[in-house]
Amino acid sequence: MSDPGKTPTDKNQGEGNREAARRYNEDQREFVQSGKVDAAAEQAKGQDPAEAEAAEKAGKARAKGFDPEELRDSKQPGKG
Repeated sequence: MSDPGKTPTDKNQGEGNREAARRYNEDQREFVQSGKVDAAAEQAKGQDPAEAEAAEKAGKARAKGFDPEELRDSKQPGKG
């Protein structure tokens, strides 16, 4: 997988960071080509829903800040 760390020469690309997108796409391609997709899907299928919810909460607790899109009603564009 790609090195997620930044180097001092990295430049801020703002929204649409092409380098991050390229690294993400490469990592996803490597994962698919590794043949581990079916095993990961089976593992996720057997996961306890309460355990999945706890993991999601733990991940959100580490988030950098509030995301207003989280509360937006996607069925009503422009509202919320």
